[in-house]
Amino acid sequence: MKKFNIKFYENRKIYFGITIALFAIGIIFNIIFGTTLDIQFKGGAMLDYTYTGEISTSDVESIVEEVTGQNVDIRVYSSMVDTNGANTNGMSITFAGTDSITVDQQDAISSAILEKYPDSALTIEETSSVDRTVGTSFFAKCLIAVAIAFVLLVIYIAFRFRKIGGASAGIISIIALLHDVLLVYFTFVIFRMPINDNFIAVILTILGYSLNNTIIIYDRIRENRRALGPKAQTSELVNLSINQTLTRSIYTSLCTFVAIGCVYVVGMAYGLTSVTTFALPMMVGILVGCYSSVCITGPLYVMWRNYKDKTSVKAK
Repeated sequence: MKKFNIKFYENRKIYFGITIALFAIGIIFNIIFGTTLDIQFKGGAMLDYTYTGEISTSDVESIVEEVTGQNVDIRVYSSMVDTNGANTNGMSITFAGTDSITVDQQDAISSAILEKYPDSALTIEETSSVDRTVGTSFFAKCLIAVAIAFVLLVIYIAFRFRKIGGASAGIISIIALLHDVLLVYFTFVIFRMPINDNFIAVILTILGYSLNNTIIIYDRIRENRRALGPKAQTSELVNLSINQTLTRSIYTSLCTFVAIGCVYVVGMAYGLTSVTTFALPMMVGILVGCYSSVCITGPLYVMWRNYKDKTSVKAK
């Protein structure tokens, strides 16, 4: 196994600079594009169609708004494969904030589009609607679930690693997890994917995955502290511990990334939006989770321990 000798603490400004740059890019895109909530969270209705040939989204938008008198969002998915094995296209029409779309309105929309594109073989595949109040309540409950997960993780780490910092180690790990959550969120923004239940699923998955890498490093810090004694400098202790676990972190993350990458490719090939909107942010989350565990958590831990040591000396 290859041995590394990377000075993670000494290079902390580089790592923090990379993080700040990524955050700046994400914030800029967020200002430009804004945050789009799926109807699961904001309420509304959605009509999913399949069709063949070419359809102009601007024409469909004008047709639907003329029929319903409501603003809509049109999304087109290409190169789908239907049950007969033929290549078709998919189209999603979203009505934000409405209670529901009646059957008569659905028929009127379909008829108007078929009148404009008679050779499109337009077929409605699925309809769904969510009350705005229910959507908002569901979103709030998802955020509460994430918050509870954060609190439980802090308590767990504080108890397990009480000999190397306890609560401070837990708080630092949560800071690294927030780093991962924000970058996953920016992924949704940059690729114009609506925030839906996939976002919550990715976040909860990344919390456990990224934290596992951090716990491995904390375990090695605890072992090395016991072996080297209390006189060992915290920076040397952390650098040694991260280097000893670096190969494991890279290989584990790479294997998981490749597996999720295969899922993403299959989702793209078959036009499975629900799959790709999970797999792509998950791939990003795996990378940033490994990065934060190795390059963010360790230096922050050293900075905090140095601050505590200086405070203790001054107090004496």
